[in-house]
Amino acid sequence: MRFPFARRRSACTGVAVLITAGAQISLAQSAPATSEPVGALTLSEPAGALTLSEPVGALTLSEPVGTVTLSEPVGTVTLSEAVAATLGHNPDLAVRAYDLKAGDARALQASLRPNPEASLEAGGFLGSGVARDVDEKQATLTLSQVLELGGKRDRRVEVARSDRTVAGVDHQALELDIVGEVTRRFIEVVADQEQVNSSRGALQLAERTEKAIAARVQAARTPEAELSRARIATTRARIELRQAQSMLEGARRNLAAMWGGTDARFEKALADLYVLPPLESFESLRQLLDRNPDFVRFASEARLRDAELRLAQAQSRPNLTVSAGVRRFQSTGDVGLIAGFSMPIPVNDRNQGAIAEARVKRDQTQAGERAARIRAQAQLFALYQQVQAGREQLAVLRQEATPQAQAALEQTQYGYDRGRFSYLELASAQQDLLALQIAVIQVAADIHRLTVEIERLTGEPVAAASPSQEWASTSQE
Repeated sequence: MRFPFARRRSACTGVAVLITAGAQISLAQSAPATSEPVGALTLSEPAGALTLSEPVGALTLSEPVGTVTLSEPVGTVTLSEAVAATLGHNPDLAVRAYDLKAGDARALQASLRPNPEASLEAGGFLGSGVARDVDEKQATLTLSQVLELGGKRDRRVEVARSDRTVAGVDHQALELDIVGEVTRRFIEVVADQEQVNSSRGALQLAERTEKAIAARVQAARTPEAELSRARIATTRARIELRQAQSMLEGARRNLAAMWGGTDARFEKALADLYVLPPLESFESLRQLLDRNPDFVRFASEARLRDAELRLAQAQSRPNLTVSAGVRRFQSTGDVGLIAGFSMPIPVNDRNQGAIAEARVKRDQTQAGERAARIRAQAQLFALYQQVQAGREQLAVLRQEATPQAQAALEQTQYGYDRGRFSYLELASAQQDLLALQIAVIQVAADIHRLTVEIERLTGEPVAAASPSQEWASTSQE
């Protein structure tokens, strides 16, 4: 099972085989399994043709993700359908889309030039002597314009666009985080479905055992105490089944919440928890860390810091204000033109503090990237080791421990039917097999969860084979 990261070539590229069927550990003399085999699901099946540069639904600022019209999954849901519905309806994505709109608005504002100013000045009021004479009054109308020097406008636009790019990368990273979360919740549903099947099989086994012991008690071949123990075991199995069903219902609702659903309208998640993709080498995965959206964001943020530094340096150059107007003299009725300019003298404030701050922030971004890369490599190594250990553990549980427990239960059942073993020995053999079944479910689910984390770190699927090759090899097993 691979998961939908990996440059998002399709809505589900990178998730390999999840199928519902098969691989269910059977109990001795249990009823037929409730799940039926189905075909292989590969997430190379497109569900919207997603790319990092073009989010689902052709995201634009005038059309947030949350407005994309996609039907809510019903009936049987696959991982590809769950991912497509989530990317089309997730409330968090709809909220984040407004950040992109705000970024475009900031870029627009940064491109605007300063407004011209108009002023009107009148003189000769409330004076003394000659100044009180009406003929000595004058009026001046002036228009002035600030001329930005040093390329400030271009630097502002550069900063705004870089900031918009960072917001876009953040949006893409959020998409991948949400895809990872919906995949984890989908895995949880599949694991809980397997747990329900296991608990249902355990209840059926307990009921058959209780029925057989009741017949033995009636024939005076077994003491009444064994029937009481069998009834207790049946009651416990029934309680565990109800608990498993309750956990499944909660997991289904959690999954539906990813696409904004208040209730789970789908009935079943279609997947095979026990089909695992081949695993690439650690070195190959480590080289893919650069594709992690978090590191892409560092690159975009570094460009933003450089743009901020250039803006701060440009702002150290003072602007020039030019003005022109007309002046009317009341005494003669004459009109004259006036012109002037003004410029601050950069003696004290040359924007030194802002320039120093911009340089510090640029260095901080570079240091943050180095620290994040070290953490990511350590995290990737730890996850890789856990996946390898989990795969080995799952192989041992399914290929060695479970068949041995199955054989032990059959032998114990055979001996119990002939009076060679007690009910306690039979119950112990049943519990051993049930415990192994639960362990297999948990280990398989953990492997898939860890795989999601690895693919989120690398931005690529962990499988070394294509989905078709992978399914072929799985079928041969």
